[in-house]
Amino acid sequence: MTENTAATVAFIGLGNMGGPMAANLVQAGYTVHGFDLVPDALERARAAGVVIADSGAEAVRTAAKEGSGLVITMLPAGRHVVGALRGSEGSDGKDPVEGLLTAAAPDTLFMDCSTIAVEDSVAVRELIAEAGHRVLDAPVSGGTVGAEAGTLAMMVGGAAEDVAEAMPVLEVVGQRIVHCGPAGNGLAAKVCNNMILGASMIAVSEAFVLGEKLGLSNEALFDVASNATGQCWALTTNCPVPGPVPTSPANRDFKPGFAGALMAKDLGLAKSAIETTGIEGRMGLLAEEIYAAFAQGEGGSKDFSGIIELIREQSTRAA
Repeated sequence: MTENTAATVAFIGLGNMGGPMAANLVQAGYTVHGFDLVPDALERARAAGVVIADSGAEAVRTAAKEGSGLVITMLPAGRHVVGALRGSEGSDGKDPVEGLLTAAAPDTLFMDCSTIAVEDSVAVRELIAEAGHRVLDAPVSGGTVGAEAGTLAMMVGGAAEDVAEAMPVLEVVGQRIVHCGPAGNGLAAKVCNNMILGASMIAVSEAFVLGEKLGLSNEALFDVASNATGQCWALTTNCPVPGPVPTSPANRDFKPGFAGALMAKDLGLAKSAIETTGIEGRMGLLAEEIYAAFAQGEGGSKDFSGIIELIREQSTRAA
């Protein structure tokens, strides 16, 4: 990890992904002022050394006073990012909530690591630019395991000089950082990548179920496919059957590294992008339909490779 004993950052969103990322920054020598709406997330972050603020705006303001020019957001959906940036005037007896944009020092660099809809990403970029700040979109891939280990893949969109400014932080939380072009392109890369991943995991799972029906052992199919043209990450790293890859979630009753609900969400974003652009995307749309059904039940809290259980169940029913 990159060591930096002087730098300060504000980190908004300390959940399953943001919490470990913030903890890694603390370990690397950063002072991290953080906030989250979930008490358990705050407690875990505090235990990891994050300085907990009473609000997102306070975290940003305090970090700015200490010389920070970087605010990181890692939130569930676009509406949460927009809401955090704008704040609220208060209604129905609720107190006003100050937005991050007004709390930030002029020309602050905002780096949004959330995976959100393309149209929401546009709104985020416009809000930040109108407030006189700069923006990077830097969604991540690698799940909670990658977040904890600091080995995330980072897909970054934004001006080259802003990427360079954020690079020390990116190198702490990620292992492979790819500058994908102007702001918005990071999210575009993430959506496309996860459409490939979702469709390939379905294909790999269907192949194992078919192999079982044909009397082929899982080990034999893995040995063939992992060294032939069927080789892919869904097979060799996140193999959906126990045994061939000891570290895959299939060996832990599909305890998630990347939950089915998150895959369903990301494929929903891909579906929206397909429909907006009008491309021919039948595989992506079918993958979205399959994972949406999977996530409605227990699959939502299991690793996305657990889709093989749904395929087995449906195959047995059909037979």
